[in-house]
Amino acid sequence: MDTVANAIDSALVARFAAIVGDPYALTDQADISPYLIEPRGLWHGATPLVLRPGSVGEVSRILRLASETGTPVVPQSGNTGLVGAQVPDASGGQVVLSLSRLNRIREIDVQSNTATVEAGVILQTLQEAADAADRLFPLSLAAQGSCQIGGNLSSNAGGTGVLAYGNARELCLGVEVVLPTGEVFDDLRKLRKDNTGYDLKNLFVGAEGTLGVITAAVVKLFPKPKGREVAFVGSASPQAALDLFSLAAEQAGPGLTAFELIARRAYDFTLRHGAGVVRPLADDWPWYVLMEISSGRSAEDARSLIEDILSAALENGAAGDAVIAASLAQRDAFWAFREALPETQKPEGASIKHDISVPVADIPAFIEKGEEAVHSVSPGARVVCFGHMGDGNLHYNISRPVDGDDEAFLALYKPVNKAVHDVVRSFGGSISAEHGIGQLKRDELIATAPPMAIELMRRVKAAFDPAGIMNPGKVI
Repeated sequence: MDTVANAIDSALVARFAAIVGDPYALTDQADISPYLIEPRGLWHGATPLVLRPGSVGEVSRILRLASETGTPVVPQSGNTGLVGAQVPDASGGQVVLSLSRLNRIREIDVQSNTATVEAGVILQTLQEAADAADRLFPLSLAAQGSCQIGGNLSSNAGGTGVLAYGNARELCLGVEVVLPTGEVFDDLRKLRKDNTGYDLKNLFVGAEGTLGVITAAVVKLFPKPKGREVAFVGSASPQAALDLFSLAAEQAGPGLTAFELIARRAYDFTLRHGAGVVRPLADDWPWYVLMEISSGRSAEDARSLIEDILSAALENGAAGDAVIAASLAQRDAFWAFREALPETQKPEGASIKHDISVPVADIPAFIEKGEEAVHSVSPGARVVCFGHMGDGNLHYNISRPVDGDDEAFLALYKPVNKAVHDVVRSFGGSISAEHGIGQLKRDELIATAPPMAIELMRRVKAAFDPAGIMNPGKVI
């Protein structure tokens, strides 16, 4: 359901601004400009107004006015999304709604292992607050220093902890949402088990702001591990890495808290361009694994477990070489290396990125067939593959040929994208594992998803947002 945006006249701008007060209604384009671009530079929007409400009541009044006047609203949290869901269109007829002032941690409940937080809380702030209470909030991603909880939930964010703890949807127990009509749905409950009707919160988690605005949430906390060991492993192939994963999962069970796969090219890019990164292994390998083992019992237990796993893997060929972090500093350095991977691709020129998932057992076959498909479109293109092997999610990125032209390579975006996604579908996989749909994949979703699925999504959208004001042009 698309809304054709018209220019917002000055009188309407003034009515919206009066809700939040002039200091929190940005109308100067110099102040507005950071809200109109996104990290990859693929979309540039326009708006006469950015609203920064300071309460749920103000959000309610904004959406009520927007529905009454047919004014499209684009919710935005930390503006770290990678599919353009948080960017307004270029018409200048959409209002950006920033949740950054709703930034209170309302409660840390240690006994219930929950935190009640507002949408504008920065992810790292919540991690640190949980840590101070001797608890763990396990959602972890590269943008955690600036992304916000509302955006994490709206995009159903994943990250490196999904293997053990689940993605944002699985970490959420309850939500507070302002509907497009201005009504407030207060479902901030701490219940782990609740079978009373439809699970309404999960309609909003992952909806990318198209059904309403998440203003707060109750999220799960966990006891902090008493032992945590991280190893960097050299591997001969994706199949060998998969064998290592199977071994680690069998021996560690839920103690296997991360398993990241890194291709040699991604590893080399990071050594070449990463600021302050240190080579984890002395020798080069075709593939690498970053593996984390946690124990709720003791540091000694975690150390013993990872040593046993790696000893067995070195003996049976699932690992070629391995180093276990000898200190907290080295452990952090290993993770810093992993988090640097996305940024270190940029100096190598234009890239076409994919956030895909396939069944874990099919990862080696997907990698082989995916490269063949890419080279059928662009023979010199460089596959840069890394990601969360433990949950089947790969960031399957393609850099332009070494001597290629950025513009010419980006002109191949659609055929490269189609080639990769066709392979993904052949394995029963997903074209969006953790980044969402936004603008980037909307047309492809509509064209390739089962027609009944699209119809049901449209019915849900129409039921919640009859005026069509919530983040139009995104998802569906």
